[in-house]
Amino acid sequence: MEHLVTSVVLLDRDFKVCELNPAAENLLQISRDHLRGQPLTRYVHDADALRELLDSARHASRGYLSELVLRRGEDARDPVYIDCRVAPYTGNADGWLIVEFSDVTKRVRVSRDNQLRSQHDTGRMIIRQLAHEIKNPLGGLRGAAQLLGRHLDDPELTGYTAVIINEVDRLAALVDSLLGPGGSINKSDVNLHDVLEHVIRLVDADRVVNVRWQRDYDPSLPTLMLDRDQMIQAVLNIVRNAIAASDGADVELSLRTRALTNDTIGAVPHRVIASIEIADNGPGIDPEIRDSIFYPLVTGRPDGTGLGLPLSQELIQRHGGLIEFTSEPGHTVFQIRLPMESSS
Repeated sequence: MEHLVTSVVLLDRDFKVCELNPAAENLLQISRDHLRGQPLTRYVHDADALRELLDSARHASRGYLSELVLRRGEDARDPVYIDCRVAPYTGNADGWLIVEFSDVTKRVRVSRDNQLRSQHDTGRMIIRQLAHEIKNPLGGLRGAAQLLGRHLDDPELTGYTAVIINEVDRLAALVDSLLGPGGSINKSDVNLHDVLEHVIRLVDADRVVNVRWQRDYDPSLPTLMLDRDQMIQAVLNIVRNAIAASDGADVELSLRTRALTNDTIGAVPHRVIASIEIADNGPGIDPEIRDSIFYPLVTGRPDGTGLGLPLSQELIQRHGGLIEFTSEPGHTVFQIRLPMESSS
């Protein structure tokens, strides 16, 4: 065991750790002395799934394989996916099991990123079709508001027609952006923390609910060449979704930035990427829509449009990045990943 590259753990009849090799110590990031005598289920996110796997291997007297998620301490920001192989121990200890772990986090992430990109491509096609349908009546609405304004003498009433015209122009600009070839990007040096602080000011100005903000910024993060307005819109959509999901209850939102080295976005490796995590303490995303959350018109709220997240994904992908998420009741995290090499 000591010289194996794979992580190996030996369990007794109560599924407690009897022995493990250095590779397992490294994977679990816990010392051998601390792990001995502890139930292995404590260190897996879905303890029931592991317990069922161990029971099956013991009673069937054969090996089993399953994909699980490790729990490294109390920090679930960066889940570690593992292939877990369990088989009866062939030594002289009856009922003992031998468990082998293989870290498959990169494989899982690449597969998930590719799925998200596929969703985005399909969603973008749907959005473009919707944009065409929306754009057609906008010209008529604008023209009608202009004609109505010319026949009104009351300045207050003409103010309302001006509001209509301004909103039509805003929607038309949004539609043009959606219909454009990849969208217009006006890049400049952008400080991501300034973007996040601007979003905080916008949300606080709405005063819809009481938001408790937690900031965990990496001060070493450099400026990136980005479209500031598009970044603000992408983050704002995610934040507003979290607030809307709270149903009027107080919300705790955590904003965290980091520079991650030797990471990937999709199947593309990057020397360094910028990460923005937006975490909330809300009810979580309905499991029925988690696999399709970035498709247009998919929403868990009766009053939702289902366009905010697809638009955010579109804006981030224009910068070569990707939005991922994890969600469970009480803890949902959306992570924006942006390449830094091309932004310097």
